[in-house]
Amino acid sequence: MRDKTPIYLLLVLFFLMILTGVQMGWQSVFEGIVSGGKILLQSTPLLIAAFLVAGMTQVLVTKEFVTKWLGTQTGWKGIGLACLAGALIPGGPYVYYPIAAVMLKNGAGLGVLVAFISAKNLWSVSRLPYEIALIGLNFTISRYLITFIFPPLLGFLVDIIFGKFLETIRTKAPQL
Repeated sequence: MRDKTPIYLLLVLFFLMILTGVQMGWQSVFEGIVSGGKILLQSTPLLIAAFLVAGMTQVLVTKEFVTKWLGTQTGWKGIGLACLAGALIPGGPYVYYPIAAVMLKNGAGLGVLVAFISAKNLWSVSRLPYEIALIGLNFTISRYLITFIFPPLLGFLVDIIFGKFLETIRTKAPQL
């Protein structure tokens, strides 16, 4: 079955264009298109680099490596490694989602993927300087302490609750 995401996005776009045109005038629709085009031009180099990183990751991170260290049978070890990788990997979603897709394709467990993405969003070491500078050391330490349990816990729970759907998810995921 083909991925219908582009069709859904086009429908959302069409709806938003009509809503914008009716509420704010058709000149605003044009302004939105121009603004979106500027974002596309600014993001294109980043997207190209991110997909090249994903390609290199796909070559470097072999199926054997993923199965051994991050596969469904690795349990807490795989979840812990995924949390560590998520915390340490630099970059935004343009970087870590393609890497997660490679991990999924190469045999990573579902809990591992959730732990990796959760740790990236909650424990990101590369974000620490910004967070400390903008909202303070005490808040940052409190937030890390409060959220510390969530990535491994989510990974473990996802394995228990949704692990049986892994092969279905793997076959329906877009192929790289």
